[in-house]
Amino acid sequence: MMIVRSFQHLHLCLGLIVLSQASMSFHDLIREAQSPVIGGFMTSCRRHLHQFPELMFEEYNTSAYIRQQLDLLTIPYNYPLAKTGIIAYIGRSDGPVIALRADMDGLPIDEPVQIVDSSQKGGEAVEGGGKTTGRLLMDDVIPQSQNAGKMHACGHDAHMSMLLGAAKLLKSRESELPGKVVLLFQPAEEGGGGARYMIEEGALKGVQAVAGIHVWPSLPSGTVSTRVGTIMAASDRFSFVVQGRGGHGAMPHLAADPVVAASAIVMTLQSLVSRETSPTDGAVVTVSRFNTGQGASNVISDAVEVKGTIRALTQATFERLHTRLEDIAKGIASSFGCHVKMIQWSATPYPPTVNSPELADMVMELAKGAQAAFEGKGDQKVVLVQPLEEPSMAAEDFSFYGQLVPSVFSFLGIGDKELGTDASLHNPRFRMDDSQMPVGAALHAATAIHFLSKASELLQREEGARDEL
Repeated sequence: MMIVRSFQHLHLCLGLIVLSQASMSFHDLIREAQSPVIGGFMTSCRRHLHQFPELMFEEYNTSAYIRQQLDLLTIPYNYPLAKTGIIAYIGRSDGPVIALRADMDGLPIDEPVQIVDSSQKGGEAVEGGGKTTGRLLMDDVIPQSQNAGKMHACGHDAHMSMLLGAAKLLKSRESELPGKVVLLFQPAEEGGGGARYMIEEGALKGVQAVAGIHVWPSLPSGTVSTRVGTIMAASDRFSFVVQGRGGHGAMPHLAADPVVAASAIVMTLQSLVSRETSPTDGAVVTVSRFNTGQGASNVISDAVEVKGTIRALTQATFERLHTRLEDIAKGIASSFGCHVKMIQWSATPYPPTVNSPELADMVMELAKGAQAAFEGKGDQKVVLVQPLEEPSMAAEDFSFYGQLVPSVFSFLGIGDKELGTDASLHNPRFRMDDSQMPVGAALHAATAIHFLSKASELLQREEGARDEL
């Protein structure tokens, strides 16, 4: 895999770069982001965006809202990329360049109605789970999707709002930045591969590093977590039809039963992980749909449709799963007198998301510094540092950026059982802890500032590490 590096603009002498550390540290950026000016701004943005989710490549109103906010902040941008995407710019053009990315699309999920008792301080969510305190929602209002069948159940509304908050933090320091920050508002992360199309239309032109954040309900609120190397898996969706010959349930010998054949395929696919993949190499094959069609219970179907996903932590294992799944499906179907037709894979399979060692270490050091600063002032829970011990088997199209430039993807914990913000991603009960958005916005800003001030050193070490491999 070719890694593209550009050192042409890294001619700034680090000794001449003077940044105001008092205003640039992650700790102080969090404090500033918690202010009503920025914290309230992000909460307002997220509540608006949450009410009007749009599906992949349909984020026209979402994009218009973001452009409106960028106009108010006097931040220049280019639009459109990949139908609805935006690229905005903060800083100077004669230094290093880092991109910060947020995804924009919602999911085809119905959001359940959540009823709040505002007569009590903090309120109580009768449906939807958990208490709604001021820390979570500030005014005891739970925004609801107004678009039927669509929901921001993966936190993309928060991702956009945090990036807008980071934009405010960075814009106020624009004259001090020793380079440029590119803001990527990207469509179609949820299966559409929007990152790939953004790249094809020039999103990474001149960019030397990319950073992204995902809210993560399985981590305690306030946790900043990442890891060196692979952080998320490669993923692809498959579907195929096992074609047989239908018949009467009383005379199976006169039919070619696709149900039996498809069942054997499903069971054998599990051996791709249990017997063909090393126990130390993460891989998952999941069959999620098995459709025999409609008909009477005494009728053997003509065909069975099978759908699912494959996931792997390395590209080599991912490619092997592709090949072997097709081999198994076709071979077993044939042994039952059936055949497989219409094996289909998604148009944009996602590769593994792999973090740059230098950038991942940089983020963790920033988080450790903030945690120590808060603890020194007696506040133990604003930032919690938790190195991620193992990758997630979920997938992200952020991975496409990392194939071309050094990148770092981090998780921001929002999980709090008492607040009801611990429901999993892609769950209709998913809820956001708004109080964590200042941490995310400040992490974006701190990552950008720190990278720009030390870009030459970081990228040279990154290049050295790649050469050793």
